Amino acid sequence: MSASRHRIAVYPGTFDPITNGHVDLVDRAAPLFEKLIVGIAESPAKRPAMTLEERVELARVATAHHTNVEVIGFDSLLAHFVHEVGAGVLLRGLRAVSDFEYEFQLASMNRHLIPDVETLFLTPAEQYGFISSTLVREISRLGGDVSGFVPAAVDRALRKHSQR
Repeated sequence: MSASRHRIAVYPGTFDPITNGHVDLVDRAAPLFEKLIVGIAESPAKRPAMTLEERVELARVATAHHTNVEVIGFDSLLAHFVHEVGAGVLLRGLRAVSDFEYEFQLASMNRHLIPDVETLFLTPAEQYGFISSTLVREISRLGGDVSGFVPAAVDRALRKHSQR
C-alpha cells in the first residue's frame, strides 16, 4: 500500500444520529490523518430513524470545526467505499469490552475483503463511553432530554422528529 493511503482514514457508521461520542472520536482521529472521511452508511436493514441526507448534514455540522474532515454518505459495501475514496485505514470506536467481540469480527472480515487496509480502534473519553445512538433515539422518542449526549443541531433535529 502506498504511504499516501495511510494518510486517509474512513470512520464508517450509520450515525443515526451522530453523538458527542462520535464527535469525540473524530476530534481524536483528525490530527492523526491528512484526511478523515466520516462515511455514513445508508443501512436500510437497520431502518434508520433519519434519512441518509439528514444524517450526512448533521455530521457535517458536528464536524465542521475540522478542515481535514469530510462527510460522505454511501450505499455500497464498505470495502468498495474505502477503495473509492483511496483510504488505507478504517477507524472504529470501542466504548466498552462488550463492543470488542463484534468489532473484532468486523475487523477480521474487512481484513479478508480489503487486506491492504488496516483497522484502528480508538476509545472515546470516559464521559462518552456509555452513549449510543440507539439509546439517544429511544430517550428522545420518549420525550427525554438528550442535549448532553449530542451536538446542539442533532438535539434540534431529534426534537423535530419526535414531533412528527
